[in-house]
Amino acid sequence: MRITNLLAGVAVLAAIVGCNTGGGSSEDKLPEFSLAWSEYPSWSVFGVAHEKGLIDKDAGKLGELEKKWGVDVVLVQADYDPCLSQYGNSTVDAVCMTNMDSLAPAGGRDSVAIIPTSTSIGADACITVGIDSIDALKGTPTYGLEKSVSQYAFERCLEIEGQDPKAFEFKQMDPGAAALAMQSGDADVKSIMVWNPFVLQTLRDREGSKRLFDSKKIPEEIIDMVVVSKDSLAKEGGEEFACCVIDAFYQVNKMIESDSTRPETLKALGEKFSNLGLDDMKIIVQETQMYKTPEEGIALFEKKDFQDKTMPMVVDFCATHDIVTDKPTVGFGDAGAQLNFDASYMKKVQEKK
Repeated sequence: MRITNLLAGVAVLAAIVGCNTGGGSSEDKLPEFSLAWSEYPSWSVFGVAHEKGLIDKDAGKLGELEKKWGVDVVLVQADYDPCLSQYGNSTVDAVCMTNMDSLAPAGGRDSVAIIPTSTSIGADACITVGIDSIDALKGTPTYGLEKSVSQYAFERCLEIEGQDPKAFEFKQMDPGAAALAMQSGDADVKSIMVWNPFVLQTLRDREGSKRLFDSKKIPEEIIDMVVVSKDSLAKEGGEEFACCVIDAFYQVNKMIESDSTRPETLKALGEKFSNLGLDDMKIIVQETQMYKTPEEGIALFEKKDFQDKTMPMVVDFCATHDIVTDKPTVGFGDAGAQLNFDASYMKKVQEKK
């Protein structure tokens, strides 16, 4: 909450010095941290947080939650791969990325996953034309982005169906190009593995297209997250930065869940995510289910199946597919791990409502 009681005492005032200014002199300057985010439903939330005045994306300007936590958060919007590169190069303090994609940078930059933002429950799908069964898919290449969540979801769904992924061909193609090829009737592209909005657009635009299978088969395996470097968290204001980002995510989700603000918030989210309208966004947030409360996010990070089965499986996939050269150490509440899933920041936000 915003502190307004001037009688709260010198100690409180000192703790929030400069919080109610829009920058000010160097003496008043708050610790500054940066978060890189790209266009995806649960990451576009941070763009909405800027629009709603919770976080001001620019340096030296403060939103409501930056004042509350006493930090200056700079939001850096870019495409996904450049976001990963900026984080790997230590250009930004934090980044929005998947659990799978967090492994490689953690090998060179000790990292902490501070919050899961969403999980794919149908947002990643194998779409086919003229192929009505998994057995019929054998001998036909499926096009999608290699060494990505698409290939992971493709192979895992086949495993769930009792199939050997090695019996199926997964062929490299940019997901946008693959979706466009199917939508335009390219006879050579009969199967694609893509994510939203390509899933939604292809099923709508290509007559005869169908979902052969999708990520509903593997709930809570593809996780979207916010990851912060361990060095950044150790700086003055690092913990408050993490809490501010988490707080903003939950505040926007409250707007999504409230009947009075849901339509306008989903509309704002859709403007950030592929310029989709309200009706499409209602589908999108069903298939990309957000961890909308601290309780939900904490529960995932502390779930034994996620710790003992899912993450080891994701690490093995990345190792066998040459996504990582050396497996990083992965821990849960383990400060010594190269990639640490730490629920403590969500708990701090939960306590300071």
